[in-house]
Amino acid sequence: MIPRTPEAIASESFRIIRQHLSDHGYTFDPLGQTVVERIIHSTADFDFADLVRWSDGALATGITALRAGATVVTDVHMVRVGISATGLQELGGRVACFIDTEQVAARAAAEGTTRSVQNMRFAAEQGLLDQSLVAIGNAPTALDEIVRLIAAGARPALVLGMPVGFVGTVESKAALMRQTDVAWLVTTGYKGGSTVAVAAVNALIRLAQHRSNAAV
Repeated sequence: MIPRTPEAIASESFRIIRQHLSDHGYTFDPLGQTVVERIIHSTADFDFADLVRWSDGALATGITALRAGATVVTDVHMVRVGISATGLQELGGRVACFIDTEQVAARAAAEGTTRSVQNMRFAAEQGLLDQSLVAIGNAPTALDEIVRLIAAGARPALVLGMPVGFVGTVESKAALMRQTDVAWLVTTGYKGGSTVAVAAVNALIRLAQHRSNAAV
């Protein structure tokens, strides 16, 4: 019988995901398992079992930052609106995105850059990057800028480098993975996207709250 309630549907979905991962020999530590499962649940794409990568201790670092009330800075509003604002508020945090502000748009036009780049610069100027989670689900240029800001001394707790696309995407992720000053979580290759970044952040929020894979 097909499940009908949200709880039953979610439970069966995660059972199918875990069975598939087990049948195909995938093994992750408990934190990684939760993140990978959430991404697959949100995309119905098992390729992410191969594409998700993180630096040593990155997931625990992100969870610790969230429990300390970290701000989550996003590249676009599609990522911002998907993140659990209630969950973040319970942890003392918030979501920030400035991409559609007049100041960011004006700077992008004046300097010939993308608004995503200026969004990251503005967040840095506001003192929001240090000890934050930076979630990039759309713009490789934003990820490039974060890598540049890290080289200049910015210290996010965790950068989620998950832009989607064909131009500069692979290169920006590789640049993030090469730096060793800040923890990172990425989806390698062309795949990623706002849905993926949201799923990863929400998985970390749930872990920070000691929640299991219940329905959203």
